[in-house]
Amino acid sequence: MELLYISAAFLAGFIALRCKLPPLVGFLVAGFGLNSFGFHSTPALTTLADLGVTLLLFTIGLKLDVKTLLNKEVWGGATLHNLLSTALFTLFLVILKQLGLTMFAEMAFNQLVLIGFALSFSSTVFAIKLLQEKGELNAKYGTVAIGILVMQDIFAVLFLTISTGKIPDITALGLFALPLLRPLLYKILDKAGHGEILVLYGVILALVAGAGLFEIVGMKPDLGALLLGMLMAGHPKASEMAKSLFNFKELLLVCFFLNIGLAESPTLNGFLMALVLMLLLPLKGILYYAVFHLCRYRVRTSMLATLTLFNYSEFGLIVGGVAYKMGLLPGTFLVAMAMAVSLSFLLAAPLNSMSNKLYTEAAKRLKEFDPERLNSNDKLIDFNHAKIVILGMGRIGSGAYDELESRYGKQVLGIETRTDSVELHCKQQRNVIHGDATDPDFWERTINNNNIELILLAMPNGTANIYALEQLKSRHFHGKIAAIAKYDDEETQLHQQGVDAAFNIYNEAGSGFARDVCEHLHLQIATIKTD
Repeated sequence: MELLYISAAFLAGFIALRCKLPPLVGFLVAGFGLNSFGFHSTPALTTLADLGVTLLLFTIGLKLDVKTLLNKEVWGGATLHNLLSTALFTLFLVILKQLGLTMFAEMAFNQLVLIGFALSFSSTVFAIKLLQEKGELNAKYGTVAIGILVMQDIFAVLFLTISTGKIPDITALGLFALPLLRPLLYKILDKAGHGEILVLYGVILALVAGAGLFEIVGMKPDLGALLLGMLMAGHPKASEMAKSLFNFKELLLVCFFLNIGLAESPTLNGFLMALVLMLLLPLKGILYYAVFHLCRYRVRTSMLATLTLFNYSEFGLIVGGVAYKMGLLPGTFLVAMAMAVSLSFLLAAPLNSMSNKLYTEAAKRLKEFDPERLNSNDKLIDFNHAKIVILGMGRIGSGAYDELESRYGKQVLGIETRTDSVELHCKQQRNVIHGDATDPDFWERTINNNNIELILLAMPNGTANIYALEQLKSRHFHGKIAAIAKYDDEETQLHQQGVDAAFNIYNEAGSGFARDVCEHLHLQIATIKTD
């Protein structure tokens, strides 16, 4: 049975990919299609889906800067949005009840409030998956969106604890001692190597030390995985661990999206209620944008973060399930919520694929803050007197920076999206500033500097490099542009877009290795002549 499900998911995901849509849209469609033929979710598929979500949150924790959550824009914005959206959704549902809409006529006020609360959340899994596919997980709007989602997860824990009356065990206080174990956990990670032991150690941290431990003491397992990831985030190998888990996690998440379509059998009443709930989705987006605008984020940051969160959350299903068991909600709501969540994913996926185009059109009508009034974490960037700019200060960008600085002195500037990485480079005496090279506003502010003679596109995501190149060309940048690529098709696309030089990092690594060996070992091997 599971083989049929996976085959259907592959076929639908492949078709979605060829249609330039995120594959997860295909996975959702596959689930609905199988459900319409009488197939349903299985315990094995549900287990794999849950494991995928747990690993996803763990890997996000590995990359999450705790300082982000301490910003008042994050915890304050998440709280304000949750309160406003719950109140307005409830008001909307009360109006529908007063108008005599059958599906809400029998519901009490507390039931409508509960539905409004469930609808206020956005999907962590869906949003992060989109950000990863776009290569913008560390962009400013991406970090803002993730911060909001983490706060919503905390609200979820509070709700489940209060509503079920299940108070965490007294042993939950022992969780505060977890930071004391960090030196030991770090030491094990130091010795875990770079292969299968590293992957296995990540799985144990996520599923056993994180989710398993939190579940034992009566806490939300997924929150445990997230917090364990955050605990390990400061280790130099945290990023490597996240990459080693990537493919495993992605495969399990296929089961998650497939499982949503398979979970509930669609009914006419459920579908009609889901359509009504979808009418509330634009209101949710407007509230997100208003909150971000209130925090004085740039128009692009506010809009793209809004689009990332423009969906309903699978947590709504959890709320509905708990409420149904307690007799607070009818079973029809579970079907409606499952369909509303899925429909919101199907709507949000193509919107996010077109996010930059949508922003370009909306920016003509939306008023931007003056630069001096912008949020301090979202200010635009000045290149000052740099003549060489490197976009992406990972291992390749850092190596390029050191080489170019040795040749041309302090005329080199690095741009990096991760604030923790920027701080590390600055401690190592590199001239690196924080910025998002995929942000059109970034280029509006910086590319007008006529001092720039060379730009290196060294971001690890090929799509980000291509998009940055398009931004440069559209603004008639006259300097030289070089870029890295991982695959032959990326290298070809870069040349087609007009890059002056493109380098396949795998090919270059091999030739560079051979060149350095010859130079350092002073090899004097005679050349063999061939006829």
